[in-house]
Amino acid sequence: MSTPVTLHELVLICREDDVETVSDALMEVESLAVSVEDADADTESEKALFGEPGMPAPKSGWERSVVKALFPSEAEATEAATLLLAQEWAQDVHVQTIQAVAEQDWVRLTQSQFAPVEITSDFWIVPSWHEAPAQAKRVMRLDPGLAFGTGTHPTTRMCLRWIAQHQDLAPTWDRVLDYGCGSGILAIGAALHGARQIDAVDIDPAAVTSTIDNAKANGVTLNAGLPDQAHGEYPLLLANILATPLKLLAPLLCQHLAPGAHLVLAGILERQADDLKAAYAPWLKLEVSDSEEGWILMTGQRA
Repeated sequence: MSTPVTLHELVLICREDDVETVSDALMEVESLAVSVEDADADTESEKALFGEPGMPAPKSGWERSVVKALFPSEAEATEAATLLLAQEWAQDVHVQTIQAVAEQDWVRLTQSQFAPVEITSDFWIVPSWHEAPAQAKRVMRLDPGLAFGTGTHPTTRMCLRWIAQHQDLAPTWDRVLDYGCGSGILAIGAALHGARQIDAVDIDPAAVTSTIDNAKANGVTLNAGLPDQAHGEYPLLLANILATPLKLLAPLLCQHLAPGAHLVLAGILERQADDLKAAYAPWLKLEVSDSEEGWILMTGQRA
C-alpha cells in the first residue's frame, strides 16, 4: 500500500490574459497539477464560463483568476514562484499563498491519471505500471508525479520528437549535453536513439539525483552533475528551460557547440521567437522547427 504524501500548493492571482501563459509556465517548471478558478467566486462579481459539451471553454480564465499549482515540497513551490515572477510578462501576477494541502494517496491518484505518451508512432514514454503499446519499438520508462519532466508537456515532447526524427544523425552524437536536465528525459531519449558520452547537468541537486535514477531504470549510461561538469564542445546540445534564462545562457551554451553542432532549445512561447533569434544571432541562426499548444521548438546549426 502506498503512503499518503503531503504536497504544497502555490496559489497565484492573475489577469485573464495571463492565465494560459502562467499555467503553461507552471507546467514547464514541473508542477504536478494546475487548476484555474474564479477569484470572485461566491461574490456578486462571480461569472460562469460556459461552452458547448465536449468543446473547450470560450475563455481560458476569468477577469481575475486564481491559478493553483501543486508541488512536492514547499521549497519547490517557492522556487517556482520566484522563477515565474522573474519573467518579463509576470508583472501582474501575484502570489496569494503557499500552503500544505491535505494528505491523499497521491501515488494511486497519479497512476490513475497518466497513460503512455506517444512521441512518434514507434517511440513512447510508458509509466512502470503500464504495458508498452504493441507498436512501440523504443520505450522510455518514466513515472510521472514526483519527477522533473515526464514527457507530458509540449516542450518535452517536441524535443524528444526532434531527437527521434533526426536519429540518422546519431553516428555524429559522440558527445551530447542536456543543459537543465531535470529528470534526464532528453538525455535518456538521446541515448535510446544512439547518442554516446552524454553529460546531463542541472543547477538542482535533486534533479541530478532524479536523472541518475531514471537513467539506471532505462539501462542508460550518462554523466549527471551540476553545470560546471559540462566541458568542451558537443555535436548536440539540448536545453528545455524557459525563454529568459535561455537568452541569458546564449554565450555559455554556444561556447559548448562543436563546429557543425545542432542546438535544440525549448521552453519558448511563440511570441518570444524573435527575442531568441536575436540573442543567438552572433553564433548561429535559430529557426522555429516545431510548435505545439502555443510553445515552439527552436533549432540551429553552428557553421
